[in-house]
Amino acid sequence: MIKRLLGSVREYKKDSILSPIYVTIESILEIIIPTLMAYLIDRGISQNNMEYVLRTGLVLVALAMLSLLTGFLAGRSAAIASAGFAKNLRRDIFDNVLRFSFSNIDKFSTASLITRLTTDVTNVQNAYQVLIRMVVRAPVIIIFALIFSMRIDMELSLIFLGIIPVLGVGLALIIAKAHPIFVRVFGTYDKLNNVVQENLRGIRVVKSFIREDYEESKFARISQLIYEDFTRAGRRLAYNMPLMQFSVYACMLLLSWLGAKAIVASGNDAAAGLSTGELTSLITYTMQILMSLMLLSIAFVMIIISRASAQRIAEVLAEKSDLVNRENPVTTVKDGSITFENVTFSYSKNAEKPVLNGVSFTIAAGETVGILGGTGSAKSSLVQLIPRLYDVTSGRVLVGGVDVRDYDIEALRNQVAMVLQNNVLFSGTIKDNLRWGNEHATDDEMIHACQLAQADGFIREFPDGYDTYIEQGGANVSGGQRQRLCIARALLKKPKVLILDDSTSAVDTRTDELIRKALKEQIPDVTKIIIAQRVSSVKDADRIIVLDDGRLVGMGTHQELLETCDIYREVYESQNKGGVLHV
Repeated sequence: MIKRLLGSVREYKKDSILSPIYVTIESILEIIIPTLMAYLIDRGISQNNMEYVLRTGLVLVALAMLSLLTGFLAGRSAAIASAGFAKNLRRDIFDNVLRFSFSNIDKFSTASLITRLTTDVTNVQNAYQVLIRMVVRAPVIIIFALIFSMRIDMELSLIFLGIIPVLGVGLALIIAKAHPIFVRVFGTYDKLNNVVQENLRGIRVVKSFIREDYEESKFARISQLIYEDFTRAGRRLAYNMPLMQFSVYACMLLLSWLGAKAIVASGNDAAAGLSTGELTSLITYTMQILMSLMLLSIAFVMIIISRASAQRIAEVLAEKSDLVNRENPVTTVKDGSITFENVTFSYSKNAEKPVLNGVSFTIAAGETVGILGGTGSAKSSLVQLIPRLYDVTSGRVLVGGVDVRDYDIEALRNQVAMVLQNNVLFSGTIKDNLRWGNEHATDDEMIHACQLAQADGFIREFPDGYDTYIEQGGANVSGGQRQRLCIARALLKKPKVLILDDSTSAVDTRTDELIRKALKEQIPDVTKIIIAQRVSSVKDADRIIVLDDGRLVGMGTHQELLETCDIYREVYESQNKGGVLHV
């Protein structure tokens, strides 16, 4: 896990190395200063040697200034390194998520991924900054302070060695009790983000059903769980400060008592025992050692919090797409012909029942094929296998006579354009959105694609025309307008296969008919697959595939299916002769 995370340091290695170096220099200077202070007291002030006092004082000022400078440089390098590390970490997570297949994405909720990109990365960033500063500084000060204090008085220095194991055991117990709580609390954060995301996305539904009170109570329950977990963890971590204070005061009392006795016994004769200056430096070293231990304990608290976050981030970084290119993949799609050979498909390996079961058919290049079936008949699942958004469980899907698993994924998807029922527009102008289909498209090409999709008319009615700004998610256009813009965007790819997954459900039947007519006349060589709920949307197709419960139960022209397929005939009659008409 650590190796994977440190891979995101990259160009910030220099600052990550410089910061501990500066910290080490700063710490050594801070250790030298108390010894010089002892010399100043014993050899200067006590002996009334003002020349020595002045000379030593200047040295102390120079060391203090140098310590200040290295401290500033250490802080600056640590800030750059940690912020850069976090930037790269977010980018690496996001880049990896973009490479996920749909099955990989299904393992992580959207809310969980957002938490990992924000809260978790921030926790790891703070811990990293602490690691390259505090966790370096504290051991350096402790080691050198012990060495210098032992040079002054070995017996008194044993006080430090006696208190360190007490602190170590106490901190270990605190860590063991607190860490599981932080693991749990970040999972609760995911639930909280999910509630917020659902409410913001479905705010119109919440308000129309007057469910604000219910959603508020649901949010409050999850917030209460987070509060209780953090309170529980805080109570455990609260033992850290009393433990440190007990250690500090115990050392100070023992050192003052034993040191004062030694000074009185020696009559302040440095040669005979402990001098006043040496006791002063010992007290300073005591504070440095114990403050370093306190900083170390604070660092450990941050590491406890960030450890759970680091594990969650490492999970995302370790996740690899289960859709990868084979060696020497095919990079050219010959044509838009499609063949399904006894295809069975499940979203999960442990699924009790496959989504698609034994489906076989062939579509010729340039053919227009409709797909009809009830809700849950696996229409969308079937077409998602064509651009290899998922891999089949068994059987084969061929495009242009080649198994889709043998293609370079990018090359295949460049030649297969999909328009979903709930397709998404991004914030930006209409031109910006259209250029998702072809970033180099000219204005004439965009206008032509919009004319085919019956979008040019309403676009020109906007005051800014094709430069009209689209709000996030296409909130300022209607559902039908959004669908037509998405169809135009797909046409700009100039694909060999065009899949319309119920993507005209929000447009009127007249516009739907005009779109189908334009596609048939203007792009006859493109294979067109139209998923629809309305028979009127597919009855003019060259052939129609009828699915029921993941099985192919009929295939033929409109007239042939009326004669041979009971399901198709029932749907047609219900929509055209029954009381419920789809218009």
